[in-house]
Amino acid sequence: MSRILIVDDEVQIRHLLTRMLQLEGYEVGEASDCKSALRLLDKFEPEVILCDVFLPDGNGVDLVSAIKKARPLSEVILLTAHGNIPDGVQAIKNGAFDYITKADDNNRIIPLIEGAIQKVKNNTSSQIGTDGVFDSIIGESSMLKDAVNLARKVSVTSVPVLLTGETGTGKEVFAQAIHKNSPRHDKPFVAVNCSSFSKELLESEMFGHAIGAFTGAVKEKDGLFEVADKGTIFLDEVGEMPFELQAKLLRVLETGEYMKVGDTKAKHADVRIIAATNRDLQTEIVAGHFREDLFYRLSVFQVHLPALRERPNDVSLLARFFIKNFSKKLNRTITDADADFLNILEKQPWRGNIRELRNAIERSLIVCEGNILTKNDLPMEFQHDIINRSKASGDNNFELAAVECRHIIRVLEYTHGNKTEAARLLKIGLTTLYRKIEEYKLHI
Repeated sequence: MSRILIVDDEVQIRHLLTRMLQLEGYEVGEASDCKSALRLLDKFEPEVILCDVFLPDGNGVDLVSAIKKARPLSEVILLTAHGNIPDGVQAIKNGAFDYITKADDNNRIIPLIEGAIQKVKNNTSSQIGTDGVFDSIIGESSMLKDAVNLARKVSVTSVPVLLTGETGTGKEVFAQAIHKNSPRHDKPFVAVNCSSFSKELLESEMFGHAIGAFTGAVKEKDGLFEVADKGTIFLDEVGEMPFELQAKLLRVLETGEYMKVGDTKAKHADVRIIAATNRDLQTEIVAGHFREDLFYRLSVFQVHLPALRERPNDVSLLARFFIKNFSKKLNRTITDADADFLNILEKQPWRGNIRELRNAIERSLIVCEGNILTKNDLPMEFQHDIINRSKASGDNNFELAAVECRHIIRVLEYTHGNKTEAARLLKIGLTTLYRKIEEYKLHI
């Protein structure tokens, strides 16, 4: 279960956020100020910190730096009643995952937290290894090996690289491997997700801003291109970049020059650009959303990462890798998975690719009571699929028991496994629900 720490001096807001996150299945801790938040970091070990900007004993923007120093792998999301660009830029520079406004962005909180948790998981247990070296990439399929060979060949050059593929296929890890195998390996590797910022914030983040560029810009700020000088900058989800910014990125690619927001003096950066997208940029060009000239500059060399469903024989290899990693992380003695468990995994469509597989393995380890994972340890939605497939032939789909079983699963999914709430919604006793779970062999 992922742990979230809420830092806010307003009791009602803390309790509201706590209840909302608990209903989503998170373990939640609370702190009312900077001092208590820092004290809880080691004790509670949160993956994500949801923090107010204005606190009784300090500023949340400054607190980000202290949190990242104490727990470099944790992610911080800042909440403020009155957002402004300078604070947002400084928060991101200090290492915040995002900076959002209260009330206006309530519907963004859960997706943001999920994204932050995913980033923590990516950093702590990389889907293709922990050192970013090409030889650590797990998989024997010809499609994956082709991608690795291409990436290895282009890594020793400084030409721009465009990584394509579905979400969760490991594009950032490939980008890191290309950087680490390049002549720039001892220089900075800086990553920015182009879909995480508004146009104004993304421009400031990438290029920096001059004094007086906007209200509150009281001092000059360096952008990521300046930070990454002589190194590599990774532009994730480049297809989401606002059209107006694409011309400025094109100028960097063509001349190495850029200008800070509000400045008139050009600066120069010697930066290798690796971009990634899960979009079809050719389609985006036709739709008028992406510049054709920028596409050709970014895609001097393309590497396509295959979807996991295109290499099913690699699923067992990856699953065993995650079992080993998560068993150690969760302090478990689980050593392997049985044939049925792995067979079911190999037949899944894996729309979320390696990221989804990693999530499924972690959840399975949490509920496993033995030393070997079995199909009964699979997450609820997998068991739902198993039941559906087993009932797919003949008239079994119309049997009352099959309908009842599927309905119980749907309600339990809706309540995130809360059996008391599920029994209330089903209008049956809790004992009856437990009997049904045992009868249908649902491992919830």
